Amino acid sequence: MRRLFRIVPDVWVGFATLYPTQTSGTIPTGTWQSGGVSIEGIDPSVPPSGTGCVECLEGGGWWFHLRRCAQCGHVGCCDTSPAQHATAHWKETGHPLMTSFEPGEYWFWDYRNDEAYDGPVLADPQSHPSEQPTPGPEGAVPEDWQQHLN
Repeated sequence: MRRLFRIVPDVWVGFATLYPTQTSGTIPTGTWQSGGVSIEGIDPSVPPSGTGCVECLEGGGWWFHLRRCAQCGHVGCCDTSPAQHATAHWKETGHPLMTSFEPGEYWFWDYRNDEAYDGPVLADPQSHPSEQPTPGPEGAVPEDWQQHLN
């Protein structure tokens, strides 16, 4: 089921973090089944591709926050990050749903309609290690990283 979200400011960076509040409406139908509800683009059995953005790690880049594809587990960087690999993954593959890969964040995003949803628990781990710095990875983030955010 679709959930409404309230925005709570993230004090240390001034961005917003999403927290679910109440259920309303329905979600798109498709492949994942639970309790009579189907969700296209979610495979809860697939683990994440790693602990950081695949493309940033391969190319020596860095990220602000991480996002995980709910269909194939690809971990990419968020749209605030310089390279925006999570959105690029959607555009390249057509996988429509992603979820936060940040500790303590539990929400899904549907690129098809630009809406946030509640969703199932995916295969562990649910986030990058809590000791992993944000932004990351350690050693790759420039000192003036705030100037490079989108």
